[in-house]
Amino acid sequence: MTQKIDYNLVIVDDHLLVADSLKMLIETFSGYHVLYHAKNGMDLQQKIITNKSIPDLILLDVNMPLMNGYETMEWLSKEHPDVKVLALSMDDDEQMVLGMLSRGANGYLLKNIHPDALKIALNEVIEKGYYHSENVVNTLLKSLKPKKEIPTIRLAEHDLKFMQLSCSELTYAEIASQMFLSPKTIDSYRSKLFKRFQVKNRVGLVIFALKNNLISI
Repeated sequence: MTQKIDYNLVIVDDHLLVADSLKMLIETFSGYHVLYHAKNGMDLQQKIITNKSIPDLILLDVNMPLMNGYETMEWLSKEHPDVKVLALSMDDDEQMVLGMLSRGANGYLLKNIHPDALKIALNEVIEKGYYHSENVVNTLLKSLKPKKEIPTIRLAEHDLKFMQLSCSELTYAEIASQMFLSPKTIDSYRSKLFKRFQVKNRVGLVIFALKNNLISI
């Protein structure tokens, strides 16, 4: 692809060495300029306000302190929906991939990606609006397949209602309000269901519920 303009890019990663290496690599790609590096989502928020410059694309680490990739992605989807985001991680965990994509990420990359593949990913996100590696495509397809053994699951009415509301865009605080319960009680429901169904996050819980016909959308 022949690029006629520079696309501004921001790297959000709590590991300075990784961020510096990515910056040096990306600066060798024609058509891209790294505006700055942020240590986490909170740092990104502050730098966007301070610099008053919205990037075209963000490379976003998933596991970060203070404000992780999931939280940052939710904020970006709400406040800056036009910014394209490629998630970055050392893990190809299914729930992690689905968690970032469901929050609006335009693609998911492993940090050991080959430089040539990174360039392709950046170009495709700019051109097409998304980049899905073979691994991500397989993960998405796998998530749609029904489980071979669907156990008989019995849930209390309040657990079912919580799971149904979790399938919406409501925050946990808003779910608590709708159920006329305290946020602490909702946290208890969430932790209990995460542990029972062996899922790591809200997306995993919703996917499990849909696969097992516990809720509908």
